[in-house]
Amino acid sequence: MAETTIPILPCPTIQPVLDFYTALGFEVTFQQKSPNPFAVVQRGGIELQFFGVKQYEPADSLSTCYVVTDDVDGLHDAFRAGLKAAYGKVPTRGLPRIGPLKDTSYGMRQFLMSDPGGNCLRIGQRTSEDLHHRPAPKETFARALHHASLQADSKEDLPAAAKIIDRALNLDERPTPVQRLGLLVLRADVAGRLGDDATAATALAEAAAIPLTAEERESARDSLTRLEELRDSDAPPAPGAGS
Repeated sequence: MAETTIPILPCPTIQPVLDFYTALGFEVTFQQKSPNPFAVVQRGGIELQFFGVKQYEPADSLSTCYVVTDDVDGLHDAFRAGLKAAYGKVPTRGLPRIGPLKDTSYGMRQFLMSDPGGNCLRIGQRTSEDLHHRPAPKETFARALHHASLQADSKEDLPAAAKIIDRALNLDERPTPVQRLGLLVLRADVAGRLGDDATAATALAEAAAIPLTAEERESARDSLTRLEELRDSDAPPAPGAGS
């Protein structure tokens, strides 16, 4: 037996969603304008279907799906390149937006991406056969980064994530350079999504100034990549975009 699951996702209007996915290298394989707006896009083994809903609010959307790939780094690079070509800069806040690559606590390396309809795609690659959540780290700063990441990405509670990071960075105990980099980069990401450009700029400047050894740079590869992504990303969100 061979089964295929195809998500059918809502959006207020179809065309901005199709423009977004074609920028990512998807092909529009079907489009219907009446009696009900509906369209299908496909890229390799990924097929997504969309239907239009009048007065639908993308910023309030809870629609999501998971895409499993064997090359998550390659897809992330390709999607970022496509978005930069289409939008001029890679959108990291508002709608649409693309998030950073991260190794999760449940055996996946993934990134999150939200389209103009507010639909969130979680795109990941297995890094372990055990997909159960690992216990949160016990070490102070690893634990803070773990919980702040969950609040920012899984729960989208950006103020809670900011509070966790600010508390950790103000402790008398000092994080390692790699930990401090990770906390500051996430703080900048969260601040940008909250529209707090001053805090985002300060956090990015502090993160960029942290001296790292070659070994530390390798350990902090994802944080350093995200640092450059945020420094190159768009400044204000698109008009009407959600956070």
